[in-house]
Amino acid sequence: MKKKFLTWTLILYAVYGIFLALYFFQWSDIGVPAAYEGTAADPKTFMSERELMLSQEYSRYQNFLSFLAEPLEWIIYLGVMIFGVSKAFKEFGSKVSRYTIIRVPLFVLLLLTLTTILTFPFDYARRRLSVEYGISTQSFSSWMRDELIGFWIGYLIMALLITVLYFLMKKFERRWWLIAWFLMIPFLFFMMYLQPVVIDPLYNDFSELQNKQLEEKILTLADDAGVPAERVYEVNMSEKTNSMNAYVNGIGSNLRIVLWDTTLNRLKENEVLFIMAHEIGHYVMNHLYWNLAGVIVSTFFGLLFTYHLMKTAVRKWGRKLGFDRVSDIASLPMFYLLLTLLSFLANPIELAISRNAETDADRYAIEMTEDTEAAIGSFQELTVNGLSDVDPPALVKYLRYGHPTMMERIHMLETYGKDVEKTE
Repeated sequence: MKKKFLTWTLILYAVYGIFLALYFFQWSDIGVPAAYEGTAADPKTFMSERELMLSQEYSRYQNFLSFLAEPLEWIIYLGVMIFGVSKAFKEFGSKVSRYTIIRVPLFVLLLLTLTTILTFPFDYARRRLSVEYGISTQSFSSWMRDELIGFWIGYLIMALLITVLYFLMKKFERRWWLIAWFLMIPFLFFMMYLQPVVIDPLYNDFSELQNKQLEEKILTLADDAGVPAERVYEVNMSEKTNSMNAYVNGIGSNLRIVLWDTTLNRLKENEVLFIMAHEIGHYVMNHLYWNLAGVIVSTFFGLLFTYHLMKTAVRKWGRKLGFDRVSDIASLPMFYLLLTLLSFLANPIELAISRNAETDADRYAIEMTEDTEAAIGSFQELTVNGLSDVDPPALVKYLRYGHPTMMERIHMLETYGKDVEKTE
């Protein structure tokens, strides 16, 4: 079984890698569709030849690495079970302590550490590529610091969730998935409330926006839209990246309007206001809560399907893999495997919904600011600074993009501007 797994994994992964290389470097058309040539959405109208070349190169390499890394976690989880590593982790935990409250978090730590080490080369390669193409300005030590913070935050959250989950599996054999789902709802709200004031500051330095005139204009936009914000925050991102961003996140008293300093440094004031109007649009149209509702619904079906699939898988292959019941902590890699596979299958639907929401926010922003030139200019500048591919291959768009392509967004704004002029 081990030899077959290793042989077939190497063969299939090699074939998959060759397919990706051909798709991204040979088969993907990088030309501009005839309908967009000469328009504001045509990158040749706002990017130099070198910028365009770098954008295409960078996007191809990043997409290739991202897709190549996609199935790696699945392979790791399968390998951990087939090679008896999961069973060894469980036995080690049993030697350390007889208490479940210690054994389960220890198992989670061992599995997360192994997965992180095995996937690290891909993470580093993507980071290195970003540095070489001038997107990332972050030092290796700073990047590693962020990686370690992410590791320990992820571990603490996962250790808590998995400890509760496996307690429920043991206590409620048939209804653990439903009880776990009910408990996840308040937890998700709590994390949404906590994110802006506890987790985000661990990665970056936040301060009040220094440009008070701009802050007043942004708060006026927010007030007109009914956003309960009293200040705008600026985050120091220039020491890490040349990319630009802005967002509104959090709920209740922890709601925050945030601008990256790169956005402030590279965009004109009216362009910044358009970007903020877009983010405010997400709040006005309740996209934050719709996203949360989507996570709650997808979690329900994810746990339900995982319950049935895991029960069948444990019955068929459990003993060969070192566990004979679902509630055995050695089954955790199987739980992760099923959940990540289901998440991968649901991802295109979630991304399609997200792209639709982003289009709505773009429309809201252009209607609010009535400045087509600033809207188009902001997206063009975002494209140049992030070396974004304005028209990515279909595989990337439908499996990676939560936003419409930049070509689609700029074309929509340009068309909107012309339609407004006609009606006037």
